[in-house]
Amino acid sequence: MKKKSIQLAIAVVAVVGCVQAMMSEPVVNIGKRHGELRAAQEAIVSSFAHISTAQANNNDELGGHAAKAKEYLIKADAELRLAADVANRR
Repeated sequence: MKKKSIQLAIAVVAVVGCVQAMMSEPVVNIGKRHGELRAAQEAIVSSFAHISTAQANNNDELGGHAAKAKEYLIKADAELRLAADVANRR
């Protein structure tokens, strides 16, 4: 019973984290324990910033493609966080 409660709590935290990530900018929140995942997350954060600058420089007139790219980066950021969480449970 206790194991199911722990698994449920982890699932709830993961879902909440995904929802929060989808509603905000990506952030580096993976520790140094997972260096490659952290490096990938840092690249996502940098890419997001570059796209934001490109949007500003082009008066947000990029046909919605830059915004779509940012959505994908936010999703990728959330997936990396979940990957680190799975690795932490092992």
